[in-house]
Amino acid sequence: MDLRFTDEEVAFREEVRSFFKENLPEDIRGKLIDGEHIDKDDLVTWTRILNAKGWAVPHWPVEYGGTGWGPMKQYIFLEELQKFPAPAPLAFGVNMVGPVIYTFATEEQKKRFLPRIANLDDWWCQGFSEPGAGSDLASLKTRAVREGDHYVVNGQKTWTTLAQYADWIFCLVRTDPEAKKQQGISFLLIDMKTPGIEVRPIVTIDGGREINEVFLTDVRVPVENLVGEENRGWDYAKFLLGNERTNIARVGISKQRIARIRELAAKEMSGGRPLIEDERFREKLASIEIDLKALEITQLRVVAADAKRGNTGKPDPASSILKIKGSEIQQATTHLLMQVMGPHAMPYQGEEMEGSNEPPIEPDYAASAAPGYFNYRKVSIYGGSNEIQKNIIAKAVLGL
Repeated sequence: MDLRFTDEEVAFREEVRSFFKENLPEDIRGKLIDGEHIDKDDLVTWTRILNAKGWAVPHWPVEYGGTGWGPMKQYIFLEELQKFPAPAPLAFGVNMVGPVIYTFATEEQKKRFLPRIANLDDWWCQGFSEPGAGSDLASLKTRAVREGDHYVVNGQKTWTTLAQYADWIFCLVRTDPEAKKQQGISFLLIDMKTPGIEVRPIVTIDGGREINEVFLTDVRVPVENLVGEENRGWDYAKFLLGNERTNIARVGISKQRIARIRELAAKEMSGGRPLIEDERFREKLASIEIDLKALEITQLRVVAADAKRGNTGKPDPASSILKIKGSEIQQATTHLLMQVMGPHAMPYQGEEMEGSNEPPIEPDYAASAAPGYFNYRKVSIYGGSNEIQKNIIAKAVLGL
């Protein structure tokens, strides 16, 4: 495999970099560099800038607003987006439910939902996990019973990211309790304004409120909001999760964080000299960089295989490898950033925390190190835990 980029790809990379530099509001980029969360308005603003350029959903088919880029240009775009850094479009719409809709939904559903996803007119969240169905997702118990032209839905979803902002939620629901657990599940699109839906926040260890519980009590969902066939939802969920795991490698994010670590390690002093000059620290940094380069090559191999194979509509099981190693490297970089900050990384309660009157510990740029470290403990669990991914690799890749 030739891993050299063509002249056209090099020129495309420069075009992407220039667009980000000229069009991303500096205050939004600054938040990402400092490890802060961007708010809903920031993401809406940036998504609409991308959509006006025609780049909000680059991997979608052209007829639904995509760019027509091949896998390599899509890879370059995503890497540059993460390295700059710029906000990624809302994954729940663009990378998850959007591809499910344009692949399996009716023409009416495509016309109704896809343009609004691309422009972030509708904010989506994911209703998969339940208190008793996380990695074993097929054990979900949320029920949908058909009554005439509606399904009546009852149940609970949990770890529902950004549900407090959502206009819509895509849910896996059990429509045939007598069938084998994977065969009795359907895929529903539910308007969050429907009576009977309650969202309760879950405060995470870093003090954030990005995840929630969602309770559904006698929620009436029009049958026209069923995607595909009834009781085929498990197939659509596997398709969705394959897309999620490929993107979860986040090579560009790790590259950006390593650059930030180098920058800050040149400022922080240890033993009378910059930390970046410490041999043990440099060994740790080099070890992560070597792992990241190996992950990047692996991802390029997957991209090249995708380009050769064409769009089959089926996820590559090798995406599980990217998910495992990508999450491990993301965690390692946040850990190393904590070491760079040293005592300055001691957690503090920010202004968003109720009842807090503690000021940040100087320097200001250290404030996000501990919250970021704690928050990134989750990446080896969501999107299918790394232990489950190892089982997928053993079966689908190694044939064991």
